[in-house]
Amino acid sequence: TLGKPGSSPSLYLLSFGTETLMDSTTATAELGWTVHPSSGWEEVSGYNENMNTIRTYQVCNVFEASQNNWLRTKYIRRRGAQRVHVEMKFSVRDCSSIPNVPGSCKETFNLYYYQSDKDSATKTTPYWMENPWSKVDTIAADESFSQVDLGGRVMKINTEVRSFGPVSKAGFYLAFQDYGGCMSLIAVRVFYRKCPRVIQNGAVFQETLSGAESTSLVAARGSCIPNAEEVDVPIKLYCNGDGEWMVPIGRCTCKAGYEPAENGTCLRCLPLASQVGRRWVDRFSGV
Repeated sequence: TLGKPGSSPSLYLLSFGTETLMDSTTATAELGWTVHPSSGWEEVSGYNENMNTIRTYQVCNVFEASQNNWLRTKYIRRRGAQRVHVEMKFSVRDCSSIPNVPGSCKETFNLYYYQSDKDSATKTTPYWMENPWSKVDTIAADESFSQVDLGGRVMKINTEVRSFGPVSKAGFYLAFQDYGGCMSLIAVRVFYRKCPRVIQNGAVFQETLSGAESTSLVAARGSCIPNAEEVDVPIKLYCNGDGEWMVPIGRCTCKAGYEPAENGTCLRCLPLASQVGRRWVDRFSGV
């Protein structure tokens, strides 16, 4: 039989993906991030929610006034990403649960980033202040902890995700600024979103990175699968800021003499005699 006009193979793998640029929980030795001043953030061994040992940073100078403690990651290459996402897991001590704590106690911290074409940071530069650093947001805890028991601190782990862009230089640093809190930065994961390779409407779309803004739509041109041809308009898909394909335009259909198969390909049609023979075989074999 001939392939029917308008027959297109189905959609496969229409999902979103991420690519990790840095994950502090994978460190097998000290993280070795830069702190300023030395009396601020401190690297210690801690535990995640699964009670696995990880490297963390903590600070708790709540009884000392005018705190301005910075923690800077190592250089992170962006690997083509235009928009970067940061997932932070942290715990914060409830200021009201600390006896005789001054009013300067805080339950928030600031997240910054600094772009650079090379790993050029020193102990003093970029200067520890907003501008040259770009502020992403002030991070607040949904839950804070207040109890202490014999087994250690009873902490409530918060998870917050922030993003920033456009990122145009080869890489960047992240910085966390404490200004009077008692907290532990348990895990930091840096990633970008991408739309994975898919087959839709008879065309193949290659992996595409999301755009510089959360509302960006990045157009990707598809190419027809073997034994298919483009109809209507040039076939496109758009990759959104969450790494999801959307807004399909156009399609490819199987050429004459081919028909769509369940695995997203176009297969040559069997001659009529072969189809009749196959049906007889199926009948006697009980299929």
